[in-house]
Amino acid sequence: MKPQRLWCSIKDIVKFVLIGFLASFLVIANIAFAAPKNVTLTYQATRNGKPFAKVTETFKQTGDQYVIESVTEGVGLAALFGKRILKSEGLVTAEGLQPRHFEQHQGDNEKKTVYADFDWIVNQLSMKNKGNLTTEPLAKGTQDVASFPYQWMLFPPKSDEVSLPITTGKKQRVYSYKIVERDVSLTVDAGQFNTMHLSNASENGGGNEKEFWLAVERFYLPVKIIMREESGAIIEQTLTSIDMQ
Repeated sequence: MKPQRLWCSIKDIVKFVLIGFLASFLVIANIAFAAPKNVTLTYQATRNGKPFAKVTETFKQTGDQYVIESVTEGVGLAALFGKRILKSEGLVTAEGLQPRHFEQHQGDNEKKTVYADFDWIVNQLSMKNKGNLTTEPLAKGTQDVASFPYQWMLFPPKSDEVSLPITTGKKQRVYSYKIVERDVSLTVDAGQFNTMHLSNASENGGGNEKEFWLAVERFYLPVKIIMREESGAIIEQTLTSIDMQ
């Protein structure tokens, strides 16, 4: 091969690598620019129609790092169980949120504390529950129960059905949701929102199934959530305030 032709080939390779790097950088920059870096959401929760709890959630992004915290404070008798705190921390990548650590606490009861650690280098998920440590292969794109609604903030549901691998800290499974209806006008204490209604795609979810109403013009953040417990109880969570920066 002639030196001039070899030099052209090297330049082409370098150019290709730089274009790929720039494209990845622009994707991350676009995500970071478009989505808010600080979000505070408060909800009122009812159980079978009766006041049950107040939920405060915060999302904070600093550089490519994120921290999510969800605090549920019971009202009435439910307050006796203490605060339920969920915390997720990790990275914001070109594919959205990439959790590194998740934990859940229920009051001072250490037996109800669960942890999950995500090792994306070896693709291993470690979960600790009641002192027992289990490991499983870490599926691509896995979220935790605190982070997955904010994954929709970065990558909104587009197809009629969306699936996400999610860990609760006790187990990992794929959750599928279908879009029931678009452009649903919903009025709650936080205001009026144009929402997208999602529900579990599985007909036999085994309980603890959820429905979401996502604010289309507010980065698809949840305005209303309905959860049906295995006991048959219905918990409804509605947005009372929203702050984004």
